[in-house]
Amino acid sequence: MTIEKEEELEGLKAAGRLVARTLEAMGKALEPGITTRELDQLGRQMLELEGARSAPELTSKFPGATCISVGPDCAHGIPDDRKIAAGDLVNIDVSAELNGFFGDTGASFAVPPVTQKIERLCRDGRRAMWSGIRAVRPGGKLNEIGKAIETFADKHGYSLVKNLASHGVGRSLHDDPGEIPTWWEPGDRRRIHEGLVFTIEPFLSLGADWVEELDDGWTLTPPGGEPTVQYEHTLVATKRGPVILTLA
Repeated sequence: MTIEKEEELEGLKAAGRLVARTLEAMGKALEPGITTRELDQLGRQMLELEGARSAPELTSKFPGATCISVGPDCAHGIPDDRKIAAGDLVNIDVSAELNGFFGDTGASFAVPPVTQKIERLCRDGRRAMWSGIRAVRPGGKLNEIGKAIETFADKHGYSLVKNLASHGVGRSLHDDPGEIPTWWEPGDRRRIHEGLVFTIEPFLSLGADWVEELDDGWTLTPPGGEPTVQYEHTLVATKRGPVILTLA
């Protein structure tokens, strides 16, 4: 999606704020003993209270309002009766449609106590995302985002999952310009134009560069069980730089 009117920007900001607040509340509620289904119910209540609809349910008939993955699973986890335990690495992805506009955000949370290695992975997952965000500028190449993220990952000894990518978003959950690699793709010649709306969501890992789908048809996990985190914002490219839409 490319923003052409102020009303479109305001609509995207409203959707973005809502999913950000929902993610924040779910993260604060995360503690040993709570089930992923209970977390999902909290997310659903917050979305529906504002008149929003879960994007995974709306677009893909996903069996939950939000995606909650407990490590080593890292994406598209189905909420169920599993209880969160101390030491778990949990990814929560919240996306929703509000008045015709979509917002998409996500984050990984380490439930204490965890090792310093996992604490650093979470910290650096955020840093990797922001490395990509800082590379956004109208007229620049889309692949500069992935180049910045991969440079960060290589420097700090991490791998990137390369079958999960960022994407356009706006009037639909997955919008033009399609998939946007969070790793360096030198042959990608697409450029960022002013008003373009998309996500940046690297999957930073302690060794994995691929994820596989489990038998439930949804959950994605690294074949070797390597700890993997994801952090995601929706943003719009402007003359003054990227504007983050998914801030609480």
